[in-house]
Amino acid sequence: MDESDREFSEQISQLQDSHEHIHRQKVLARLARIEGHVRAVKRMVEQDKSCPDVLVQIAAIRSALNGVGRVILDDHMRGCMLEALQKDNYEMAFKDLSNALDRFVD
Repeated sequence: MDESDREFSEQISQLQDSHEHIHRQKVLARLARIEGHVRAVKRMVEQDKSCPDVLVQIAAIRSALNGVGRVILDDHMRGCMLEALQKDNYEMAFKDLSNALDRFVD
């Protein structure tokens, strides 16, 4: 990340520090379930369970993480982006969204 990206990230953080996220509890609950799932997969590996079974569980975790990402993206579009439009910060918010999508979709 170069200096301009760092400065941009700091500006976005300052804008969004006080924002209440709509789906916060839903995201936290999903992340807690995913955390438990990851621990279960770790135990599977420790117990030398079959590779195909472990891979299926890893795929399930990946899918669950993608689902959480979609919830956060929805929250961002309905909350953060709308707030940015109201505050006339849409250019910065759009750049932030674009950078986030590049990382999420990758």
